Amino acid sequence: MASKPEEPRFDGRGGKWIGASVRRREDPRLVTGRGRFVDDIHLHGMLHAGFVRATVAHGKITELDLSATREVDGVVAAYSAEDLQLGDMVALLDRPPEEFTPTTMPILARGKVRFVGEPIALVIAKDPYAVEDGIEAAQVSYEVLDAVVSEETALAEDAPLVHEDAPSNVLLDVTSFDTPGVDEAFADGCVIELVTRSGRQNALPLETRGAVASWDDRDEQLLVQTCSQVPHQVRTVLARSLRIPERSVRVVVPDMGGGFGQKCVVGREEIAVAAAAKLLRRPVKWIEDRSEALASGFLAREQRYRTRAAFTPAGQLTALESDIVCDMGAYSCYPFTVGIEPLMAAAEMPSVYRVPAYRVRARAITSNKAPTAPYRGVSRPQYVMVMERIMDLAARRLGLDPVEIRRRNVITEFPYTGINKVTYDPGSYLESLELGEKILRDEGWYERREQNPYLGIGFSCFSERTGYGSEAFAKRKMTVVPGFDVSEIRMDLTGSVVVTSGTINHGQSHETTFAQIVAERLGVDLAKVKLRQGDTERISYGWGTFASRSVTIGGSAVATAATRLGEQLCVIAAHLLDTRAENVGLDGDGGVIQLDDPHRRLSFEEIADVAYLRSHLLPKEAEPTLTATAAFDVPGDGTFSNATHAVVVEADPGTGQVKILRYACVEDCGVVINPKVVDGQARGGIAQGIAGALFEEVTYAENGEPSAASFIDYLVPTAAEIPDITVDHLETPCAFTESGAKGAGEGGTIGAPAAVLNAVNDLLWRTGVQLEQTPIHPEAVLAALAAADREKAGTGA
Repeated sequence: MASKPEEPRFDGRGGKWIGASVRRREDPRLVTGRGRFVDDIHLHGMLHAGFVRATVAHGKITELDLSATREVDGVVAAYSAEDLQLGDMVALLDRPPEEFTPTTMPILARGKVRFVGEPIALVIAKDPYAVEDGIEAAQVSYEVLDAVVSEETALAEDAPLVHEDAPSNVLLDVTSFDTPGVDEAFADGCVIELVTRSGRQNALPLETRGAVASWDDRDEQLLVQTCSQVPHQVRTVLARSLRIPERSVRVVVPDMGGGFGQKCVVGREEIAVAAAAKLLRRPVKWIEDRSEALASGFLAREQRYRTRAAFTPAGQLTALESDIVCDMGAYSCYPFTVGIEPLMAAAEMPSVYRVPAYRVRARAITSNKAPTAPYRGVSRPQYVMVMERIMDLAARRLGLDPVEIRRRNVITEFPYTGINKVTYDPGSYLESLELGEKILRDEGWYERREQNPYLGIGFSCFSERTGYGSEAFAKRKMTVVPGFDVSEIRMDLTGSVVVTSGTINHGQSHETTFAQIVAERLGVDLAKVKLRQGDTERISYGWGTFASRSVTIGGSAVATAATRLGEQLCVIAAHLLDTRAENVGLDGDGGVIQLDDPHRRLSFEEIADVAYLRSHLLPKEAEPTLTATAAFDVPGDGTFSNATHAVVVEADPGTGQVKILRYACVEDCGVVINPKVVDGQARGGIAQGIAGALFEEVTYAENGEPSAASFIDYLVPTAAEIPDITVDHLETPCAFTESGAKGAGEGGTIGAPAAVLNAVNDLLWRTGVQLEQTPIHPEAVLAALAAADREKAGTGA
């Protein structure tokens, strides 16, 4: 029996599109194979590219001989760094040398390699098979150097140097906060100490990185079609590296199969491929294979927190102190730098809790590993794990319920300016916590836990800063400051509109959600709205998609542009109806009505007919066009979504395997544009968070060889390991965005590791062992359970 369609929800303005779970407009194209991804692009005369990559983690290049490569049948060219002479990438922070050391990332390695998989040379051939033969024919010799593969080796006094100008292997060292009262609180309070670690991860988008570059002699322009979250930044780096004007570079992003932050930085390979296409005057394609993606793609997450927290006997948090070390790999990513993870953690670690006194030191170290890029959540899964472990440990020490201690410390009055000088806009922190607890209690999970010693319950409460504007990014002292977004909307003679956005859709349903925003503002049917993204020639400027900024910033620019177009339509309609401008309004059905006589109406088609074909009838103040442009930037510290995750897990006493029995998410991302889309974002994010909590990790041998060469080594959960996930929505509208929406892209990933870890530690509490590292290895769970069972048997209990 077919299910009843969901009734649309409204945003309080009487509209019909905001809050409606309309079907994703992208799906018919994508599920029927009509999508167009980078690897689907085939141009006449196209060549293929591949890279000779470093086979050692740290070493001086003593020989690079490409002569045999150039002799391979089918090989057209082979280039070293000296052949291409490209400008380097240098990501900068406006900080003093004692705080920040920049790194120079050459497009192809020169003289030295710093991680396994670093590109050394570029091979161009007629087909991918000849490319592989050419790569194998390259002769590369090294003077192998000791590798830096851990915090301990990086910070040792006699450590080998990844970069000679970073003598301590520290690229960022900042004491962000050291407020009064920290030492006094630790002297008087109940002190909780812990060290947490998170494993290195790969973002693992379904579509690997790739690019098709071609040179147009007629336009004297380089066209680069690539899967990037930040096409305008790719254009800038390409132009600077190739030393050509930006007008000579056009970057186009077709359909994209995921990014998760890995593609919001500029990669070296795309630049090298573009340079080859310009030199050869022929199209060149490069598609990253999965082995390359696993071993040498941008990674993330490897962090260590050494934290202390002080509490009163009643469970009030009085002070927080943390030392944060983030292993950022061999280079700073562009444009965010190595500061992306440690600065995020230091600034936002207090999370949803009142923290009266705060001290934090944040460091980024360099190592002989692939560089780090932002990955969904960016440090928040890690510092939320710290805060949520602190809450559970303090509750145990003080004899309180884990939910109760959170209830006593969570922020409840808004706006709230924290000790970290961040102002939090209104949210439902307490409400989400209590609803999450209620769900588990009503379903009887607490009773089941009493009957099953291998069952555990865990919670995590957190906020997700979304829509970082220019002011928020400027606080990090970035020399390239993201923030605003721009939109243009244009109506044609049929009353249909094309709207542009500087954001990039790579699975977030922008074609649907943005169309809903426009349809709501203009009062047109959804089918009459078309979204254009990902073309630096058509979109004046944009910062792309990351940090849950699409609806908050991009959507607000779209909404503002639509409003301005509506105002134009009303001005023209008032003139044609021979009435005052204030006496007309959009009717919500594709037209403008006269307010004091609603029977007098002009459709958008009639207005457009005058604007374009009979412009002599326009009022003097109106131009013969129906186009509007708007820019938008979130003021201040941005806006904060929030959520509580409530999890029930069970451990297998025979294997130590952890199974998630129940996963409940209560989230608040402000006004929900499309509930089905938000639910999908939450569930997908939670799946990635579970992956980090239980499965995924890139490890390294002492010589810097990465373990993750294939999916045999890099464990990725399947549908069988991901539980059913329920999502409940609370709505606290945002005052800063045009639709009242907050971001929803990263929350699932942020909350999952902490909730799962707390649930596992809940069932392990009787063993006397607590795990403070992700992923949670079955061997560790099994060892704790076995030790407890042995102790129980020995005492005869």
